[in-house]
Amino acid sequence: MIRATLSIIQIAILSVLILATRCVNYQDVFVAGNIYFTDADCYARMTRVQMCSEHPGLIVRHHEFENFPTGTTPHTTAPLDYLILALSILLKPFSAHPIDVAGAFISPLLALFGGLFLWCWSVKLRYRWVMLILYAVSPILVHGTELGRPDHQSLLILLVTIAICAEWSLRADGTRAIEVNSRKLSEWSVISGIAWGLAIWTSAYESLVLLLLVLVVKLFENPKAILAKSGRAGFLCFALVIAIALLIERRIPSFSILYSDPLFQNWARTIGELAHVSPANPIWLDWTGYLLFVTPFLVWIGVTKSKRTAPVFILALLVATYVLTICQARWGYFFVLIFALAMPSLLEPIKSRTAVWIAFFLSIFPMLRDWDEKLWPNEAELVNRVAQRNESAQLRELALSLRSSENHPFLAPWWLSPEIAYWSEQTGVAGSSHESLPGIEDSARAFVSQDWETVRKLLENHKVAWVIAYDSERTAQNSTEILGVAAPQKPVCFVLDKTPSKAPPFLVLSAQNGIAKLYRVVAR
Repeated sequence: MIRATLSIIQIAILSVLILATRCVNYQDVFVAGNIYFTDADCYARMTRVQMCSEHPGLIVRHHEFENFPTGTTPHTTAPLDYLILALSILLKPFSAHPIDVAGAFISPLLALFGGLFLWCWSVKLRYRWVMLILYAVSPILVHGTELGRPDHQSLLILLVTIAICAEWSLRADGTRAIEVNSRKLSEWSVISGIAWGLAIWTSAYESLVLLLLVLVVKLFENPKAILAKSGRAGFLCFALVIAIALLIERRIPSFSILYSDPLFQNWARTIGELAHVSPANPIWLDWTGYLLFVTPFLVWIGVTKSKRTAPVFILALLVATYVLTICQARWGYFFVLIFALAMPSLLEPIKSRTAVWIAFFLSIFPMLRDWDEKLWPNEAELVNRVAQRNESAQLRELALSLRSSENHPFLAPWWLSPEIAYWSEQTGVAGSSHESLPGIEDSARAFVSQDWETVRKLLENHKVAWVIAYDSERTAQNSTEILGVAAPQKPVCFVLDKTPSKAPPFLVLSAQNGIAKLYRVVAR
């Protein structure tokens, strides 16, 4: 009875900690009775969910709402679409906008499920709460699963967590002080196979790289283990999930994220998740605390003085994801996840619990400082947040005026196009994904051009009915960065934003507010 009560208290504390950190940004998501998502890609995801809601059973393989009229073949897949849709069905009796609410809460709920799984899996680990606290409060993991971010990364983090823990449980190398019978190994093998299969179905980039690393390490450790009888059920489950994914999606995953095209490289430099993270960047300490500095020593102690340390594949994943994070920030989710998973075993040789916990709480000071800035922002940051909320509300109001039973394509800065498409239910020339780079390029060229005839022809080619002019300085700066050209003195975006009376006859000002101006395209 006492043990059950203690478990309930622990689960309650962990759940509150996970949900509280993920929902800190609720004021930016719930604004004046409406729901706003945190990234442009989230609006593209929610447009997919809306399509699935209107046409049950639909598998979205083509996006007509971006890169119009060509559209795109997206890298996004069905699992998260229908996970959000299923949640919206459960929320329907309680909300007038169940799809939006489901999109807002799906990632925190996935994070909660991952935390509860870790609590159950780590029951015999001595310093399990070091891992659970890092999982709950590390800013990078919180960002990947925060409120209002219905992105595939949140589902991927959950699936990779389950897959790696299952792989760990399959290791009979003395890392965990338990005896595992063949039936137990088969069960973990099945869990591993299903989790890896679903992860690759969700995103065949990070998950596939991580799986290959695990297999390579296993091959070097014990080549016979790959073909072991206990692992056959897992392999069959993995193959079955991949077969189902290919049957449903009917396309091969694209790896265009690795292209070296100059336009792609210019665009990638404007995307935070694709940025390089220098080893000297203090953000590492915000993510992991000072524990990052002592980790190499903990690994050395575990290897030389104790048999109870993290398995080799975990150490290999830790090093690999660290290097990959230096190349692309998006790998930071998985580096910190694996870092958290490894901590209890790396700390195992240290017998003094008091010393470990004192050192741990002192080590997370950078994390606490980061949370202090988020919870109690300075005046400038607070003003910026309020301005962003007002901007989102006004842009939504302008987009709603475009709603029509007929398709009237629009041209807008690429990072605004997904949300305008979602609210207006119209198609946009640009988008936020790398698959819509042709539309992004045309949008950029239109806004920084100084030749109105060139702009007119571009609008005709894309059958544009509406042009949305946004902050000219930001539009010009971003567009020139993507195109790799110098900023002209008075580009089209400047005229449309600052001096609408000087716009050509084929662009008629129809509406405006403090954020943007809406022009109707008049055909000759």
